[in-house]
Amino acid sequence: MTRLAPITAGDIDQVAAFLREQMDPPWSLDSWRQAITSPWPSPSSNHGFQLLDGERIVGAYVAYYAEREVAGAVERTCNLGTWAVHPDYRGEGLRLLLELLRQDGYTYTDLTPNPTVQRIISRLGFEPLGTEAIAVPNLPWLPLPGRGRVTTDPATIERELSGDELRLYRDHAGAAAVRHLLLRRGRERCYVALRMDAWRRLPICTLLYVGNAKLLAGMAGPFARHLLIRHGAVAHVIDGSIAPSYRPRLFLRKARSWRTFRSDRLRPEQIDYLYSELACLP
Repeated sequence: MTRLAPITAGDIDQVAAFLREQMDPPWSLDSWRQAITSPWPSPSSNHGFQLLDGERIVGAYVAYYAEREVAGAVERTCNLGTWAVHPDYRGEGLRLLLELLRQDGYTYTDLTPNPTVQRIISRLGFEPLGTEAIAVPNLPWLPLPGRGRVTTDPATIERELSGDELRLYRDHAGAAAVRHLLLRRGRERCYVALRMDAWRRLPICTLLYVGNAKLLAGMAGPFARHLLIRHGAVAHVIDGSIAPSYRPRLFLRKARSWRTFRSDRLRPEQIDYLYSELACLP
């Protein structure tokens, strides 16, 4: 008979080996170990749940937990990550999801559901975040005086951020998938966290957090130039909930976001994409 068990720190190696065997692409064990464990403090003792047949792992559902301050209150979040089940045990894979959702007091997010998972979690109370995503071309705009500067220097970012944004940066400084930028113009600052992705085999950036959408809109040219030259990305993608006022005139594509959540307390606009598998899974 199979049984469920939490994924603890002592199980990381075995779960990483199982995911390496089941998932495509077949990353190294070190890459999977890093993807399972988050670099920020977690309010939970587990990293998700595993399905066992005897002592053999036949399924795993990775989760990422965090405590966030939202509207002056502490909110616990649980992001649903990689879900893998051995083909011979697919009929029991749903037990992993239900076990995760039995944990009380969390706002749940699934930011990368495929169509099959979307259908399943929609029946369990998950709702779309309800935002549009746009893809903006990164063009080599000419640098102009007074348009501001973009830096990726960790010492500068650490020195110029403060409060909650400094904590966000420090929590994600060691995240495998996150790149950090700081936009500066006069006394204004905008912290941006992003990740590298691909669209039709072309490198693009997906924005996970924007601290000052107004400044980002005002520095759209230098920002796009930086992403093209320094990161090799031909475009950047941003959801409306991340920066509602960032609406450049030129964009490549507009589509409804597929990201979902379940919460009794938070509204869609209060949810960003940090503290999730988007930060840990390259």
